Amino acid sequence: MTKDVDWRYLPRFPFGDSPEMADELLDLILAGQKRATCWSATEGDNGAIVGGRWVVEDGEGRPRAVLETVNLFQQRFDSVDETFAVAEGEGDLSLSSWRETHRSYFSRNGGFAPDMLLWCEHFELVQILETSAST
Repeated sequence: MTKDVDWRYLPRFPFGDSPEMADELLDLILAGQKRATCWSATEGDNGAIVGGRWVVEDGEGRPRAVLETVNLFQQRFDSVDETFAVAEGEGDLSLSSWRETHRSYFSRNGGFAPDMLLWCEHFELVQILETSAST
């Protein structure tokens, strides 16, 4: 993990669709369990590029960590494999759990289809930011 990254000018956002989910997913990142994420390709690439860095926020919008994209690809929802599900680090780490939680998430946030195209991203934790860090 690199130290002292000037993160103040990096893009920033929380994971998930609620403050509670943002905090849960952040905890998984900080624990080293979550190293991947995905989103609907209909949202575009969100500016993600391999080597790009961004700040993940907690549920209150505070900057908490710097992440770096190490792999980025498109894949259909129904083609996501167990290796990617484990890298997402959520639930019981099984593909069936991943499919269930992500089906629910996408249904809440614009629609779900088994053949929907996703952006799939692997990232690494570059720096943990102090919770008192100013924005």
